[in-house]
Amino acid sequence: MAVVHRTTLTPTKLELLGSWLPTRPWFRGGEHTPELSRNGGFRLDDPLGEVGIEFMAVTDVSGDRPLTYHVPLSYRGAPLDGADEALIGTSEHGVLGRRWIYDGVHDPVLVAQLLALLDGVAQPQAQSLSDTPDPSVVGYFASTAGRTGAFASLTVSDGPGGTDLLVRTALTGSADAPSGDETPGRALALRVNRTLPAEENATAEGIGHAGATEPLGHVTAGWSLPDGTAVRGRYVVVSGAAAA
Repeated sequence: MAVVHRTTLTPTKLELLGSWLPTRPWFRGGEHTPELSRNGGFRLDDPLGEVGIEFMAVTDVSGDRPLTYHVPLSYRGAPLDGADEALIGTSEHGVLGRRWIYDGVHDPVLVAQLLALLDGVAQPQAQSLSDTPDPSVVGYFASTAGRTGAFASLTVSDGPGGTDLLVRTALTGSADAPSGDETPGRALALRVNRTLPAEENATAEGIGHAGATEPLGHVTAGWSLPDGTAVRGRYVVVSGAAAA
């Protein structure tokens, strides 16, 4: 299990995000400089123990109304090859030293563990406590669709409505098995909702759009409104799957 250290981070995650968020196409704060607070989220463990994985909800109160953003983050002890454009910044950790902090949707370790969460294999962890599962976080993938499969490749597209991931999964089964004994890979379309609740998914409970088709899968978790009210919604939605 990942250890959450009680130490300093300089600059802080919120300071880095305050500069980075306005550069995103899905940022809705206009010309305002963000005034951020952390309002929710959860962590996942890297099985190799090398990459920190966090799904963070941060609320910006600088504008006319509060806006809550969902930012998946990965923390590394060295740069991630080929991911310069996804780098949010570097920070000095009081225990671990320099950390490279990335927009985690570009990090293959985070994406692989997100698929494992959807499959019910990865256990979500509390955001600020070591070795503490968070049962309030729900990863769901339709049983009739089978398992998502092992991560193989990734395409990321940012837009005003959020971030779309096209995740290609690998063949399952041994390399020398007959073709009939292998499960073909597939292409999964995932939407990472960047504003919470995402407008296209909003209802009175902030969870599903009335009358909308139920998605193939989703990750649902909670966060707090500025007045302290606890709410829940979909951080990630799997909208479709096809043979890769």
